[in-house]
Amino acid sequence: MTITTSIAEETLVVTIDRPPVNALDIDAILALEQAFATAAHDAPESGVVLTGGGAVFSAGVDTRAFASYSREQRHEVVRAITRMVARLVAIPVPVVAAVNGHALGGGFVLMLGCDYRIATESETAKLGLTEAQAGIPFPAGPIEIMRHELAPELLRLMTLTSAVLTTRKLYEARVIDERCPSEEVKATSIARAKQLAAQSAFRAVKRQIRGALAERLAALASTGEEPFLAAFG
Repeated sequence: MTITTSIAEETLVVTIDRPPVNALDIDAILALEQAFATAAHDAPESGVVLTGGGAVFSAGVDTRAFASYSREQRHEVVRAITRMVARLVAIPVPVVAAVNGHALGGGFVLMLGCDYRIATESETAKLGLTEAQAGIPFPAGPIEIMRHELAPELLRLMTLTSAVLTTRKLYEARVIDERCPSEEVKATSIARAKQLAAQSAFRAVKRQIRGALAERLAALASTGEEPFLAAFG
């Protein structure tokens, strides 16, 4: 299984476990879509934690696998990515990103889709939106999340230059909410998910703050609209 789910202290933990860098092929993307859809339909009271297996969060789309797909398969991957992030943002309970290592491309977008982000203090962890460098543009869903979650100047810098930043820089930019030692990231994230979920009005406030984003993503997922689909080959 490339995506695993488990319960820790009544919190659902979703783990991307596809060594060596938890890159996302079509099977992993579809499995994440299903895991998020299940969490949205039957939301765990103590929230959700999204993390990566080993010492990496996710390096994003598996570019080697993507290059091997047919044109039709590539287009399905693009649409599946938008559906995947739509399901993530639709989860009504707190979703905490436990960023235990590199988060690049689609991995970075998954982090942005979470309500709260806790990352390793390691200075070797690389985080960025490197699609321009990798030769793969962004699907419509990730674009919506990036525009919603990143300040315009940071969005411009990270996407057009493929800049790779440290968790310290992103903490200073208020993209990451907390930093802690790598070995504490998962436990701290579970504790924070439970703390957030204990707020009686969390679900209602999340709808107020992220509901418009969730609606835009749901519409894109439903229609399959991808304006740059031809750019994916």
